[in-house]
Amino acid sequence: MTNWPTQLAILAEVFLAMILGGVIGIERTTANKPAGFRTHMLVAGAATLLVGLSDALVQRFSTGGYTDLIQSDPIRVIQAIIAGISFLGAGTIFRHPQKQHVEGLTTAASLLFSGAIGICVALRQFVLALAVTLLTITVLRGVEFIERRINKLTDER
Repeated sequence: MTNWPTQLAILAEVFLAMILGGVIGIERTTANKPAGFRTHMLVAGAATLLVGLSDALVQRFSTGGYTDLIQSDPIRVIQAIIAGISFLGAGTIFRHPQKQHVEGLTTAASLLFSGAIGICVALRQFVLALAVTLLTITVLRGVEFIERRINKLTDER
């Protein structure tokens, strides 16, 4: 049985998550980081889609003769999403032995946040998703300014 309203609701949620992930991705792109606009959009959208699909699977198999066979554990879905995003994030981290410097940790963290925002949207926590997106942008832009000031003071010593 096709459930068009559910599919359209999931599609709308994926779209919203991609927009919010894209906001973070724009910041990463303007900072010339390895994972940018498209990557963050896709991570947020994929997280939303996976949560939506798992919910649809549980609903589909919770009726009929499957009720004894299906046990739902939403935490496992979130764990799988985090594992996948962590794999992507690891690919953005580089260590420069000559400089004793690690690069890409913030981008990896922003990918994880984009996935978490996608999960928020899929769970229909829209206010939380929007607020966390704005908080993430504030951290990426505002805290960078403070970090540069601290580094400047440290270099002067």
